[in-house]
Amino acid sequence: MAPITKPHVAILSFPFGTHATPLLFLSLNLASSAPHVSFSFFGTPKSNASLPSISSSWPTISNLKFYDVGDGVPEGYVFKGKPQEDIELYLSAIPRNYEEALEEAVRRENSNVSCIVGDSFLWFAGQMAEKLEVPWVSFWTSGACSLSAHFYTDRIRRTIGTVQDEVSARMGEALTFVPGLSNFRVSDLPEGIVFGRLTSPFSELLHRMGQESPRAAAVVINTVEGLDPTTVLDDLRASFQKCLPVGPVSLLNKARPDSEPELDPHSCISWLDSFSDSPASVAYVSFGTVMSPPPSELAELAEGLEASGAHFLWSLRDKHRESLPAGFLDRTKGRGHVVPWAPQTRVLGHVVVGAFVTHCGWNSLIESAVAGVPMICRPFFGDQRINGRMLSDVLGVAIRVKGGALTREIVMDGLDLLLRRPEGKKIREKAQYLKDLTLNAVSETGSSTNNLKTVLEIITRG
Repeated sequence: MAPITKPHVAILSFPFGTHATPLLFLSLNLASSAPHVSFSFFGTPKSNASLPSISSSWPTISNLKFYDVGDGVPEGYVFKGKPQEDIELYLSAIPRNYEEALEEAVRRENSNVSCIVGDSFLWFAGQMAEKLEVPWVSFWTSGACSLSAHFYTDRIRRTIGTVQDEVSARMGEALTFVPGLSNFRVSDLPEGIVFGRLTSPFSELLHRMGQESPRAAAVVINTVEGLDPTTVLDDLRASFQKCLPVGPVSLLNKARPDSEPELDPHSCISWLDSFSDSPASVAYVSFGTVMSPPPSELAELAEGLEASGAHFLWSLRDKHRESLPAGFLDRTKGRGHVVPWAPQTRVLGHVVVGAFVTHCGWNSLIESAVAGVPMICRPFFGDQRINGRMLSDVLGVAIRVKGGALTREIVMDGLDLLLRRPEGKKIREKAQYLKDLTLNAVSETGSSTNNLKTVLEIITRG
């Protein structure tokens, strides 16, 4: 191995869902703030290729390089359609694939790794760092509440046991025995803690992550002071060596891509501009890139949008259009705009958008908070249920879909509440408070900016 001739930070991304992009934003912040440090970013070829282009927005960051790691898929392999099949193949290759790629980066940089920053899912990064006798920084891409749930998995299992089905009475029990989560229910927990495939490789990965997190020199969270319950963050600070909220990482000054506007191939912004004389009157609908409601629910959603009379922008992949009611697109033409993709950050930031129908993924939650837009939450899996509960029952900036599925009536009533009724104005005021809180955190003297400085101190000690 080469000597440590200069600080060299290895960044290990989890290459599924939307995990890698927030880690990229963090990496851009760190690399631009520490030009004397080399940064090596590791992900599978597919994941690295899907990351936002940085060549035009950050042309001066030459100390951040990208390396591919094996995805675990054998040559010629034919996928069988099993749940999480691609993730399980990838898990079969770790940590060997990262170790091999790291050796290549060491050769190219002619310097050993002096610190490892890794997605929190990749708990083995701590073992790699211990072997190299360097610090390990764990990056949690979601909020503090879901991290707390994984950290307390063993306590939750001892208290609740295993929940066999979704109709179990235990699903409604409050998590009063977990610091800060008394407003949350067993049903809000991510799969793999007390229900779901508890022995799947992915569930075991998350369980081990919760156990290993206290060993990290710092656990960095893509959240904002004041967004998560204070009790939760205080407890994590007491449990971890350091717990540092640095979110939203996409808005920290060093990583803000101001040089070029986001693409808008379907003219979403110009369409929204046509309603400029009616602030907070348009509903935006999007469920992210991973999941979509089942066909029957998409039909109910469409009927609710039509019956509401509200203007709406719906980001809906073309393959799901067949689930829309016959004639829906023609009947709503003019006040509805259905597109296969929308520039979500710009859409949410538009003055006419007054409601966001969302799956409650953390990235969407943060983007909505930054824009001050209240939400209608229809979660699917993972941290989305706990996010939805926090938004509705703790922060009061969202309507949580009762019964777990959107119906015509729920959509109509939710949009009427958020866009027209006096109660909706109060919810928008709370959402505006979140916007101010979030933007203050990434200001020059904000809490996230200051916490990022602490992260820099840790990773540059080498």
